[in-house]
Amino acid sequence: MAKKKSYSLRTTVAVMISAVVVLVLLVLYIIFRNQIIPQTRHALEDKAITIARTIALMPLLSEGLSEGNSKGIQAYTSKITRRNDILFVVVMDMNSIRYSHPDASKVGLPFVGGGQEAALHGQESISEGTGTLGNSLRAFVPVYDGRGHQLGVVVAGLSMDRVQRLVRQNEWTIIAILVSGALFGAGGAFVLARRIKQMMFGMEPADISRLLQERSAMLESIREGIIAIDQEARITLINMEAHRLLKAAGINGAVVNRQITDYWPELRLEHVLSSGEGRQDQELELGGISLLVSSLPVRVGGEIAGAIATFRDKTELAVLAERLSGIAVYADALRAGAHEFMNKLHVIMGMTHMGLYDELQQYILGTASNYQQEIGAITRQIKDPVMAGFLLGKLSRARETGIELLLTADSDLPESADSQVIHELITIAGNLLDNAMEALGGSGTDEHSRGVHSNKRVRLAFHYEEGRLLCEVSDNGPGIPEAFREQIFVQGFSSKGEHRGIGLYLVRKSVDKLQGHLQIAACSGPGTTFIVNVPYAAKGEESQ
Repeated sequence: MAKKKSYSLRTTVAVMISAVVVLVLLVLYIIFRNQIIPQTRHALEDKAITIARTIALMPLLSEGLSEGNSKGIQAYTSKITRRNDILFVVVMDMNSIRYSHPDASKVGLPFVGGGQEAALHGQESISEGTGTLGNSLRAFVPVYDGRGHQLGVVVAGLSMDRVQRLVRQNEWTIIAILVSGALFGAGGAFVLARRIKQMMFGMEPADISRLLQERSAMLESIREGIIAIDQEARITLINMEAHRLLKAAGINGAVVNRQITDYWPELRLEHVLSSGEGRQDQELELGGISLLVSSLPVRVGGEIAGAIATFRDKTELAVLAERLSGIAVYADALRAGAHEFMNKLHVIMGMTHMGLYDELQQYILGTASNYQQEIGAITRQIKDPVMAGFLLGKLSRARETGIELLLTADSDLPESADSQVIHELITIAGNLLDNAMEALGGSGTDEHSRGVHSNKRVRLAFHYEEGRLLCEVSDNGPGIPEAFREQIFVQGFSSKGEHRGIGLYLVRKSVDKLQGHLQIAACSGPGTTFIVNVPYAAKGEESQ
């Protein structure tokens, strides 16, 4: 079944082409039969009448007819008959009496077969007739003397059997040519069908149709804009997302078959065509929209056949990165809590193996007491359960790294009326705390030379008053140079190596989203303090 399917396209194309070839050849046969075969008969008629005209002009005939001498005429016409391969040449006088005939015994007898009447009246004629030599095609030409008086008629005859034989030969020749053409056409059709099959990568028409439908659905479902061009830099494809983004940028109208340089010159896809080099994550501004663009050449058989560009609104990507960052913050807090819990379990397991049950009891009571005090202190000040759980995780991580994380005693954070605001606050506080702890971890052995205390401390404070929330994160690390204080909020800027510089960028994005303010407080000594001021609706107060 599979083999039959693999040959169906080839067979279909071959049959279609063969049918067209046969139809064309049939039409040609009809045309040739109606043109060439009649021309064969006309050629034979012309031959007969030409011979008759030539003989009629010979002085020998006019003299013989005038004198009633048939011997010279008989000898001459017999020679002409043999040399021109015709059936007969008959010369008759005005009374239709023969002066020559292939059969000499017929000389002096009346002409048999009829048809000479027009010629006896001075008109040339051609007709078929049956005489003593059988059925023949005859040409009648009048004979005149020097004064223009008609003396008789010359008849040149061709056997109708020969005429029909020549017609049939020509007909079979036409048929042989057309059959040969049909065979060559059918062979060419199968070769062409095989080539088409190869060009279509062995796919059937149904497969191609399904593939095009799947391709169209895939292009329209992708959340990235796609534009493709051909070798002439003309746009050949654009999906709905690309239309939407370009329309948002103020570009409208028909797109397909337009030059990409006229439509979007900044994209520089023509450079990709000429150089064969793609570009990844190129940032372009278009109509006030920041787009992240990647472009690649399209190669077919090793040759560049076009280029394709994919692009997406950078703002949407930033939002996605922000969400992922928030998830990462939650996950990091859970990991820190789990790690601290495992450490305590290891201590408990070790003391159990050593049989130190009294010390174990004191350790568990102390740990539980400290944990309850820590939880109690946080939950008394941080009323929002999501933020409280998050801070507990951060406290665990800070202890792991040897950093003291302090929540100020006067901190106050009521439960939020909007869960989205808490999400943004966690992004803000989480990234600021992470940056502070990283700054302390990187101070190294030079802490005392830089004026930094040997104990690493991060301080967090929340203050809520009349619909506004103040969040303050400070550390006693090396601080931020004055020259970098604006650059640190730019995406990708970092002094800590590649693939960094996203944390403070997300902080700025979240603060802007909440329509708040962010500043770095001036410090006389080492350390850094970030102050965030945002609108905040406490639960139970939002309707007041």
